[in-house]
Amino acid sequence: MGVTAKIAPSMLSSDFANLASEAQRMLDCGADWLHMDIMDGHFVPNLTLGAPVIKSLRKHTKAYLDCHLMVTNPLDYVEPLGDAGASGFTFHVEVSKENWQELVKKVKSKGMKPGVALRPGTPIEEVYPLVEGENPVEMVLVMTVEPGFGGQKFMPETMEKVCVLRAKYPSLDIEVDGGLGPSTIDMAASAGANCIVAGSSVFGSPEPAQVILHMRKSVEEVQSSS
Repeated sequence: MGVTAKIAPSMLSSDFANLASEAQRMLDCGADWLHMDIMDGHFVPNLTLGAPVIKSLRKHTKAYLDCHLMVTNPLDYVEPLGDAGASGFTFHVEVSKENWQELVKKVKSKGMKPGVALRPGTPIEEVYPLVEGENPVEMVLVMTVEPGFGGQKFMPETMEKVCVLRAKYPSLDIEVDGGLGPSTIDMAASAGANCIVAGSSVFGSPEPAQVILHMRKSVEEVQSSS
């Protein structure tokens, strides 16, 4: 058996005015994690949510809050997010080449799971040192769309990166984010992804529990045969 499937609905697609009930609805539908997109309006043009929102949501749920930081200065967010109750802290390799060791150390010291993300145009080799380092990240997030906006179309060419990562690191958590749903999950699962972020396909469905189950089964079938 390979790595375990983790389905993480992207709360960027939820009704922000009812975040607590939307989070509970996703957990009731079988979600493992809740994916929280933190954007600073600088690394990406959009501005979404930050530590105060994570802190508010944490009062209403014990769920794993999988935070993806699309920000220019991830170091500035470690303390506030750790204090707010974030579970995972995934930063972008493009902005942390100089200080990732310090970043990982700080993330772990705040009790969060460190992860590294990369944009579609970033070579996969750039994350190898972070996975193989003395104090490594515990997850790699391969963006399957350009980060910054929900509802984009899945980029199948990014699957090559997932294949390479899975062959190199059989027990690593590999996450994919962007355009994932019933029509693209098999491609991602067979490439080796086990953590699946899905926004529009889950929140836009009349049967979100069925979409989550479909994606889980797709990952589990691949992983059980590996």
